[in-house]
Amino acid sequence: MNISLILAHPNKQSFNHAIAQACVHALEKKGHIIFFHDLYAERFDPILPYEEFDQNAALPSEIKIYCDEISSSDGIIIIHPNWWGQPPAILKGWVDRVMRPSVAYKFLEGDSGEGIPVGLLNAKVAVAFNTSNTPLEREQNIFGDPLETLWKNCILGLCGIKVFHREMFNIIVTSTLEQRQLWLKNVEHTIAKYFP
Repeated sequence: MNISLILAHPNKQSFNHAIAQACVHALEKKGHIIFFHDLYAERFDPILPYEEFDQNAALPSEIKIYCDEISSSDGIIIIHPNWWGQPPAILKGWVDRVMRPSVAYKFLEGDSGEGIPVGLLNAKVAVAFNTSNTPLEREQNIFGDPLETLWKNCILGLCGIKVFHREMFNIIVTSTLEQRQLWLKNVEHTIAKYFP
């Protein structure tokens, strides 16, 4: 299987990076092909220029590579921290520029964009791993778990993803080494389950 793994965290010593390495290890054990992108390390430009709005726009070569990979992926893994109930801006910009019309979705003929799009992604499974310093109960009861809504309903579901699984690891700032090691074992188990 071709798996797109998208990481968005600026600190190479972060737990997000450890999650990404655990994913790579689990995927390699199963013999999957991995399209791994550390957006910060690659200095991904998150600004969507007006010239890219049209679905038939000529894309910069680096954006076309991302589009080609996400189109040919059988699965998607997204890793990022929870910043103000959102992904980091660099990942939002990746969504804006890569999960684009004619790549990730389309509107039916006669629809000017007011309807519900038809998903075009080949991938049927997506997994998101998030980190947070907010207690789970507060995240769900006060904030309504915005990352779950964003990835499952507002992005991946509309792009054709049938199976979505998300795990939140918290509270990172007070977690122990033992807790993090257990979380990483859980990451490998989750990857093996969804990408056999």
